[in-house]
Amino acid sequence: MRKFDYIIVGSGLAGLYAAWKASLKGSVAVITKSMVRESNSFNAQGGIAAVTSLDDNPEIHKSDTLIAGRGLCEDRSVEILVNEGPDRIEEIIAEGMKFDTENGALALGLEGGHHKRRILHAGGDATGRWITEFAISKVAERDNITVFENTLLLDLLVENKTCYGVRCWSTNEALTDAVEGGEEVMLFANHVFLTSGGTSAIYARTTNPQTTVGDGVAIAYKAGCRILDMEFIQFHPSGLYLKDSSQAFLISEAVRGERAHLLGKDGKRFMVPIHELAELAPRDIVARSIFKQMRQDGMPYVTLSLKHLDPAMILKRFPGIHAKCKEFGYDLTQEIPVAPAAHYSVGGVMSNNDGRTDVKRLYVCGEVAATGIMGANRLASNSLIECLVFANRAVEDSVKVGAVEAYPEFLKQYSRDDANEALYLEVRQQVAEIMNTYAGIIRSEEGLKEGLKEIEKLRNIIKQKQDERGGEPNREYYLEASRRLLCVARLIMSPALLRKESRGGHYREDYPCADEAYALHSVQRRGEEITTAPVNGNFFNF
Repeated sequence: MRKFDYIIVGSGLAGLYAAWKASLKGSVAVITKSMVRESNSFNAQGGIAAVTSLDDNPEIHKSDTLIAGRGLCEDRSVEILVNEGPDRIEEIIAEGMKFDTENGALALGLEGGHHKRRILHAGGDATGRWITEFAISKVAERDNITVFENTLLLDLLVENKTCYGVRCWSTNEALTDAVEGGEEVMLFANHVFLTSGGTSAIYARTTNPQTTVGDGVAIAYKAGCRILDMEFIQFHPSGLYLKDSSQAFLISEAVRGERAHLLGKDGKRFMVPIHELAELAPRDIVARSIFKQMRQDGMPYVTLSLKHLDPAMILKRFPGIHAKCKEFGYDLTQEIPVAPAAHYSVGGVMSNNDGRTDVKRLYVCGEVAATGIMGANRLASNSLIECLVFANRAVEDSVKVGAVEAYPEFLKQYSRDDANEALYLEVRQQVAEIMNTYAGIIRSEEGLKEGLKEIEKLRNIIKQKQDERGGEPNREYYLEASRRLLCVARLIMSPALLRKESRGGHYREDYPCADEAYALHSVQRRGEEITTAPVNGNFFNF
């Protein structure tokens, strides 16, 4: 039996930081489906939001977060974030994290939805990489942390609503002697932390790594966890438009924070009459406005113009983005084409304020978690600070829970048939097209119903294939991967169909206004009908 005190699933900031903090309490295994530097956190450009200046305070940060969240934020969760965030920043600076400075003080940026400069950044536009590298360095310092790359989570080992470990498929030589293709491996722990990221790579156009397809959400749903607010998908307003490419290189919100302008086909700014903050309006408004402008212009992109700004400032502030744009033949100091792309999963696996889920000994942190902070629309740069604050709280809570007294027996269930790989790739492509067509920036009842119908057809194909193998527990790697994709698609579209209003990252052209009757969380649980829960009730107190 391979046993640890903690298993951390995922290698983004939430996972690495949790691993470091957990290593102060016991032994830790980190598993990641690809490489440790392949994550949304690593690719994050904008920064991390926390109150660090005298002309700002947590109440203003809370207010900005609540406004962006469109009435679905949990007050207590937001209060924890904005009040404990500065402590976590102070902690990592003391441990060696280097943020950018100006005249000896922290350099603070401004992003959409914020009324104060409170965005810390590092390496100009490389904050995610710098802070992830910092977390990797802290993990490397600890002898009691073992990192298993190329190890994919298949299932949680759950019995009697208690999690005892993870079931993985691994090609890592430290875990398997299999020559080709890998094999199923089981790891056991006192506590399992699911920090597996979001779902946005199931869309055809995304800023996320291609591995970010919502495995963690689907697996937690299967284990019995409640899933919240999955209809709210944040589309980043400004992904670099690259013809014939599903991958959208992210052009940070901070670029607009430095007064870049969005222009339509006529060369005029279109955000000024739409919102008082113009290009710095909350992301859902900017993304939707860009989408409508593209339709109006008959163009697949709008123009982001920086030619009125100081080129030296741009090169200093955004060296990475400038270099990447140049690689694709564009000059960031002039004008570049941008279009929205799926970027962030606002909903996820429900957790309380200590990271606990409905399954005992299972914690969730980061984008995979639904803490009640993001509401219907994440405020820019709140995600990285959420990783730190709630991973820290979860590790501290785990100490109170204590160790497992005895582990149940679990048998292996998975095999891999490479003949099913082509089917998985076909399902993945079809799901991406379905999501973009029917569950994108602008949705409708007719479209969502059609999308769900298409997903059901694919589910039947996969079920038939599985039945031909004799059904469960004889599971096949590629068929299960396909089922997880289809599960995530249904978890997004089903509540989107029921939410007959527009709010935050969910916009219905047939119901274009917010309706207070829907100022509720959507709740999904395996084997149950979709239900709702009130905001700021006792729903998160468990």
